[in-house]
Amino acid sequence: MDVASLTLSLIAALPEVFLACAGIAILLVGVYSRAQATQTAMILAVAALIGTLALLLLGPERATFAFNDLFINDGFGDFMKVLILVAAALTLVISFGYIRREQMDHFEYPVLIVFAVVGMLMMVSANDLISLYIGLELQSLALYVIAAFRRDTLRSSEAGLKYFVLGALSSGMLLYGMSMVYGFTGTTSFTTLADIFTAQAAAGEGVTLGALIGIVFVTAGLAFKISAVPFHMWTPDVYEGSPTAVTAFFAAAPKVAAMALIVRVLMGPFGELADQWQQIVVFIAIASMILGALAAIQQTNIKRLMAYSSIGHMGYALVGLSAGTPEGIRGVAIYMAIYVLMNIGTFACILCMRQKERMVEDIEDLKGLSKTHPLMALALAIFMFSMAGMPPLAGFFGKLYVFLAAIEAGLYVLAVIGVLTSVIGAYYYLRIVKLMYFDEPVEGFDRPIGRELSLVIGGTAVAVLFFFVVPGPVVDSAASAARAFFAVSG
Repeated sequence: MDVASLTLSLIAALPEVFLACAGIAILLVGVYSRAQATQTAMILAVAALIGTLALLLLGPERATFAFNDLFINDGFGDFMKVLILVAAALTLVISFGYIRREQMDHFEYPVLIVFAVVGMLMMVSANDLISLYIGLELQSLALYVIAAFRRDTLRSSEAGLKYFVLGALSSGMLLYGMSMVYGFTGTTSFTTLADIFTAQAAAGEGVTLGALIGIVFVTAGLAFKISAVPFHMWTPDVYEGSPTAVTAFFAAAPKVAAMALIVRVLMGPFGELADQWQQIVVFIAIASMILGALAAIQQTNIKRLMAYSSIGHMGYALVGLSAGTPEGIRGVAIYMAIYVLMNIGTFACILCMRQKERMVEDIEDLKGLSKTHPLMALALAIFMFSMAGMPPLAGFFGKLYVFLAAIEAGLYVLAVIGVLTSVIGAYYYLRIVKLMYFDEPVEGFDRPIGRELSLVIGGTAVAVLFFFVVPGPVVDSAASAARAFFAVSG
């Protein structure tokens, strides 16, 4: 690559380059700061994420390729990257007080989150199996460490170890699938793969069995990253064992990045093989929705409940991907945007669950919350109703768009199962509302809950509650993102 091409590539990837440089700078500031290193690093990390967001929004809208087509910038990627950056910034904001109280006051925490976000942005813009894997591992290595960030506690260490071992297994499956695809096609480029499969389809040739097996393994490796069934087994234990602020991050940003990656891989290079992978995605979607709806009913720990809830939500998002149409991809984008808001708001409420300076996680601890913390109970009720898909809250529209896309694609059974599991899943969300409003309080949570938590809870609750009043910005942006994706992939 000559100097001119390298310069153009660096300009195309300016947000990622800026954030990576900012991460290194924050690391140096943390190392050489003598006092308040963590607080300074946290503020700088939030500023870096906001700066990256500004670069992203001010950048060119047209699709651009960089680094010999290893990297792509398009409207779909920009939409997903905005969600990732917002989720990461909000997670850091709600972590300020938590890391100070829970002996996590180390500057490495924001640095690791920044580097994880760099990996996620690279995942979203991957246009080659190699760049896909590099981005994925950059994200994963940082996530393994922050899962075990409280290494002096057994639960956190166990969560980090379990996440690492199972994550390595999924990476092995992904690499095996990639090697099979490369072995039977001779390329790792998404663009070339799409051309090969299109030419084979035009000539009436079927895809080779080896390439098909490779696609199955690639799909399995990616399904692990969104904790879709049957690759979900790590999720409840890692969610429960990780520090709560870290769990909030796990539940939002990495899910958006992994979902964007699945969409880009299956609809891009393997788009011509939709008939083959659609059956797999439909099965994963149905299994995730059913398990997410049924397994959460038995949970008494709210973090484990949120883990099963996230499994179910990924199933709903996959309904949009199953459709394989612009409307389906628009539904996925809208669903992930609403999912981020609901999850960050809910975990901000969970971070407020403290009694006598000690974190509590049992759902029973929420009894009578409406009498001791009425505003927090109201916000949490809004999030629970929204996750259950109650109209006119935002969660209802998220499900509406993916189900409509499935119906338009003729996937009636999938849409019906999605509605039924939504009704079943509503039970455990409404149970929390019942505990808060109809049971007597056992012991109130500590006051005050913190200014930053109040702001995030209030802001996300208002956004979820009044989404139906001004849905245009999210819906129109998601539609533009879907059109941009098909313009490039087509």
